[in-house]
Amino acid sequence: MIAHAEALFRPLTIRRTTFRNRIMSTSHAPGYGRDGKPQERYQLYHAEKAKGGIGLTMFGGSSSVSLDSPAAPWNQISVADDSVIPYFQQFSERVHAHGAALMIQLTHMGRRTRWDTENWLPTLSASPRREPASRSIPREMEQEDIDRVVADFAAAARRAREGGLDGCELSAAHGHLVDQFWSPSVNHRGDGYGGSLENRMRFGFEILEAMRAAAGDDFLIGIRMSGDEMLAEGLSHEDCVAIAEAHARRGLVDFINVLGGQARDHLAHAVSLPNMSFPVAPFLPLASAIRREVEVPVFHAQRVTDLATAARAVAEGHVDMIAMTRAHIADPHLARKLQDGREDDIRQCVGAGYCIDRIYTGADALCIQNAATGREATMPHVIGKAARRRRVVVVGGGPGGLEAARVSAERGHEVVLFERETALGGQINIAAKAGWREALSGIPRWLGAQVRRLGVDLRLGVAADAAMVLAERPDIVILATGGVPNPGFMEGAELVTTTAAILRDGIALSGSVLLYDGMGQHNAASCAEFLAKRGALVELATGDRMAAEEVGTTNQPIHLRELYRHDVIMTPNLDLLAVRREENRLVAVLRNTMDLAEEERVVDHVVVDFGTLPDDALYDPLKAGSVNRGRIDAGALVAGRAQPWPEDGYALYRIGDAAAGRNIHAAIYDALRLCKDF
Repeated sequence: MIAHAEALFRPLTIRRTTFRNRIMSTSHAPGYGRDGKPQERYQLYHAEKAKGGIGLTMFGGSSSVSLDSPAAPWNQISVADDSVIPYFQQFSERVHAHGAALMIQLTHMGRRTRWDTENWLPTLSASPRREPASRSIPREMEQEDIDRVVADFAAAARRAREGGLDGCELSAAHGHLVDQFWSPSVNHRGDGYGGSLENRMRFGFEILEAMRAAAGDDFLIGIRMSGDEMLAEGLSHEDCVAIAEAHARRGLVDFINVLGGQARDHLAHAVSLPNMSFPVAPFLPLASAIRREVEVPVFHAQRVTDLATAARAVAEGHVDMIAMTRAHIADPHLARKLQDGREDDIRQCVGAGYCIDRIYTGADALCIQNAATGREATMPHVIGKAARRRRVVVVGGGPGGLEAARVSAERGHEVVLFERETALGGQINIAAKAGWREALSGIPRWLGAQVRRLGVDLRLGVAADAAMVLAERPDIVILATGGVPNPGFMEGAELVTTTAAILRDGIALSGSVLLYDGMGQHNAASCAEFLAKRGALVELATGDRMAAEEVGTTNQPIHLRELYRHDVIMTPNLDLLAVRREENRLVAVLRNTMDLAEEERVVDHVVVDFGTLPDDALYDPLKAGSVNRGRIDAGALVAGRAQPWPEDGYALYRIGDAAAGRNIHAAIYDALRLCKDF
């Protein structure tokens, strides 16, 4: 077992509530709310963590207490009226049944939301200062607004208590209303709520006093706050320590949940939700510093992705509880696995940020590598055994093929996996060569360990043909052969190099490079950074409005930061029409997507990213002999039912990029929902 693991499993008692261990998940926003309520999907998602042994799971990041703090933009929870209480009661019963505690985060977003949604009410704040991220200019709160919002928080705390929850936390982090009052970057008031730090804390004091009066003495109330806003005109670390001390000294809070940074703009948001480009637990020292100064328990989250780091944080006294929020999205059973001595079976978070990036596009949070998370009603985290053992042949050792092999082997089937390369991983091995995205290699590393543990017959370095597949006498054939890089369909496509080729072979081009991004995903931005670091003069052109337009909020700012640092020129709104050779150089013909004006670039190299096309060399030879002619029953697949099963012959299926170019999650989800019922 990992060092100091026993520290994680020491119970912690706060007031009358005892947490069975020191492992928790913080309040976050998965986008699973429906009609402003935590309904079945939301509840099952957290109940799975409770089954998995977590001590405390917190839900409802940014749960709104007032009508002018809309929940709708992110499918969040509204605690603004009593209709939410029955859902809380059902939720708490589900989680408590598995031995975990359950809390909610309560907030008013202030200026950190939009006015043009849900109730169409003006946003509010301490002062009328525009927030860059939400683009909202708030109305300065009057005393009547302050009194109303204080009362709204109190009523919300009462509803949480009546709903059977163990406690709640006031969100004063990420630039919400309370910390808008705290921060001199926002608060420019001249009354008793502005000026000195003591005055700026007054609003939060009044809220917490009202919440305690409404919820009673046996209900846990804490606060989530930053340990340093990391903003020149914002709250310093010393300010934040003073705020934490003041709240603890007054007896207003039962715990303090500390994070680093704030989220007022795009880069600040990415820093406060650190992805794989950051070291593990980058802001733990901020929580540790506050714990030294206060007499209440301190919690902490932010890229604590492994249990060894978590155990050290608790054992060395940096924090009292350690949150592994995204780690539980990757594996909700990690606590139980550690307790059972199965730490090698824990699917570790790689920090891809796919879960968070989705919610800021209005989608639901999904894990890049665990397709069951958020789909607990239909997708299993624990794979059951099949009634009949079959022989399954998988071709392709990328994420889709590995997941197909893993799930099939967990079902008890005899599984053979062919992979033409000598290493597992597929296209992830290419992506992981791109600078700060190396941690993606953790996905095939875990899957590879699992299929080896399960006894899958791995045949690496073998380019399977149809005869080799059929010689295995399969019942099921799964083609996970992935995609081949698409050089594009423009004139001169034979003259270009693909981003995949550059990264796969580590090609360091010299001279000038036009890198054309036809996808807006990570690939082109990663390749541009790779080339620029090795001395090339790179222009990244795209038909989109900006580079990496499809990349989400925790990753795109990091890409852009690195591109600027390495002097990459970024040119939007251009289509690549043609490439031609001119002596020993290349001419790229581009057309502006807005005014249709054409222009040319004379460069040494043209590199493109147009995604992939299916590698279907095996599909046609195997299709004719298959009993289903390679078809998937989409109705059965979507409904979570097994595919129609013939008595004789083999069924043939394509998954992942072998069917159509998509992403890692799509390949893994294809495999899980297809193979779970074989």
